Amino acid sequence: MAEKAAPDSTRRSERSRRAIFDAALALVGEVGYDKLTIEGIASRAGVGKQTIYRWWPSKAAVLLDAFTAGVDDYSAQGLPDTGDLAADLKAVLRATVDEFNDPAFQAPYRALAAAGANDEELSRTFVARLMEPGIQVYTDRLRAAQEAGEVADGVDVRIATEMMLSPFSQRWLMRTGELTYDFVDTLVDQALHGLRPRD
Repeated sequence: MAEKAAPDSTRRSERSRRAIFDAALALVGEVGYDKLTIEGIASRAGVGKQTIYRWWPSKAAVLLDAFTAGVDDYSAQGLPDTGDLAADLKAVLRATVDEFNDPAFQAPYRALAAAGANDEELSRTFVARLMEPGIQVYTDRLRAAQEAGEVADGVDVRIATEMMLSPFSQRWLMRTGELTYDFVDTLVDQALHGLRPRD
């Protein structure tokens, strides 16, 4: 009689991890961050709560890992470089408008931002793992444009990136206005007006 293969604990662990991520992201949208619990995540994921505590110290840590699971892929891809800086920035920011207006994205992002306001360690981790990689790809694209002569030599491209992205974040987080394609198109045009070389 053939021997049964031993269970693959690595694959089982990955399935559990994925189920936990899916549960955390779904529940924060349904019940909000304040009512999100490790017990609730465990129940939805079909795992014991000790499984979660073995990997994460808190619900914030679970949610952060779930939300940032695909960040490395985004960072590696970078921004498009078609040779038209304005068109590239507008295309990416329009896609970001769609993402930020998606309720499935909004719930965990807002929850983490709110939790981070009162938790310095969580905030620093959130910035390092999610915001900083995003800022870096814009900075890299502006630096390439600067080398191509599309951005003035004296411009600090890191600060230029923050000047472009901060109004976007402010409008979304504080709900000071709608996030629309027209808004980001105008934002890019006005930012690049100040960044381009002067004749």
